[in-house]
Amino acid sequence: MPISVFDLFSVGIGPSSSHTVGPMRAARRFVVEELPAGDDLGGLAEVRVDLYGSLAATGQGHGTFDAVLLGLEGWDAEAILPEQVEERLADMRATGTVQVGAQVGRRVDVALRVEDFVQRPLTFLPQHSNGMVLTAVDAAGAQLAEQTYFSIGGGFVVTAAEAEAASLGEVVESTEAAVPYPFTTAAELMGHCRDAGLSVSEVMMANETVVRSEQEVRAGVLHIWAVMEDCKNSALGRSGELPGGLKVRRRAPGWHARLTEQDPDRSYAYWQEWVNLVALAVNEENASGGRVVTAPTNGAAGIIPAVGFYATHYGPGGSFIAAQDRQEAVVRYLLAAAAIGVLYKEQASISGAEVGCQGEVGSASSMAAAGLCEVLGGSPEQVENAAEIAMEHNLGLTCDPIAGLVQVPCIERNALAATKAVNAARMALMGDGQHRVSLDEVIVTMRETGADMSSKYKETAQGGLAVNVIEC
Repeated sequence: MPISVFDLFSVGIGPSSSHTVGPMRAARRFVVEELPAGDDLGGLAEVRVDLYGSLAATGQGHGTFDAVLLGLEGWDAEAILPEQVEERLADMRATGTVQVGAQVGRRVDVALRVEDFVQRPLTFLPQHSNGMVLTAVDAAGAQLAEQTYFSIGGGFVVTAAEAEAASLGEVVESTEAAVPYPFTTAAELMGHCRDAGLSVSEVMMANETVVRSEQEVRAGVLHIWAVMEDCKNSALGRSGELPGGLKVRRRAPGWHARLTEQDPDRSYAYWQEWVNLVALAVNEENASGGRVVTAPTNGAAGIIPAVGFYATHYGPGGSFIAAQDRQEAVVRYLLAAAAIGVLYKEQASISGAEVGCQGEVGSASSMAAAGLCEVLGGSPEQVENAAEIAMEHNLGLTCDPIAGLVQVPCIERNALAATKAVNAARMALMGDGQHRVSLDEVIVTMRETGADMSSKYKETAQGGLAVNVIEC
């Protein structure tokens, strides 16, 4: 099965998919796959953690260090709850001990603190800028296991060998059934739509049902949407400042109260204010380390829920439509968005550390524009056009988080990109789907722009706003 909607939209904790969720998954994978069998894990006595490049540069602000500790205990990034995170981290800080493997049934207590991590922010491993090496040794100092991992964006993790194989274009044999409509480019996707007479979401659904029933796919997609809604609602119930020291105050609760008073009937005149609010709320929750959906990353997590609010309130499938029709709109919206996400994952990158924020916020804006365009009745060609318009005007977007936190400029950037997605969809719907620049050309340009971008603008907190704003 190629990249699935459930790969692009997965549940995890904030504030970063590549710097929090990815490292947690890598550390858990190390325990499950690399450590020796047996209750004592081969006599495990010590775990060494080396972080490279962007993971080291912004690790503290992005929650990387804590994520590695939780992953070593075997916690699943999709299942762990914020209260469990707080409980375990408090215990680890108090005792200086990590319960390695406890969540996978093989516990060995090992002394390990964040201060023991080796950070190499200026050293970039060849395969990716988000590199980490985990090493396990026994009491005599003998090496039990060592593995290099790369967190390549959106919570995806590969080993050094897997990254090398991918760079060489090697294909791993699979016994999984082939999908009926394989695609890695927009041209291929559009060809399937034309030849089979299907919408973009229908092509994605057909591919998903190779390994799941349609009912299971719909239920899974609606669960993803429910988590997005829960994320927004959780933020609306919080107050005070965001953690991390920048003293950024939470705006979502106050904005929600004001909007509820000004626009109790959800008038179309206020659509932009509501879209802004949803994006801000989701990203404030993400910045708090809350439970979010990578869409396709945590740093861009607010865009697709925000544009989804527009899709389910101001167009076909809106609030005046029966609940089951709104659910249908959600399924079509997220499947169409995921299909566009596949293109970015296959042809370029969704990692801010690799191509800058154009790969995160830009990709999410493009995905959301495509999903909204389909829900509003757009043809496949118009859907592609909407995705192209949104990304074309996010090209070159840098990733320069102040203090390494996913707060400024990230939170407001999600709101602006969400409204840009709505506008891109509406522009595409005014046309007939024909456009001068193809989506594939824009994706390739994004990839090349990211390659040319200085590393200081790619999630290292070493350039742009990150160094030009004086911290308090």
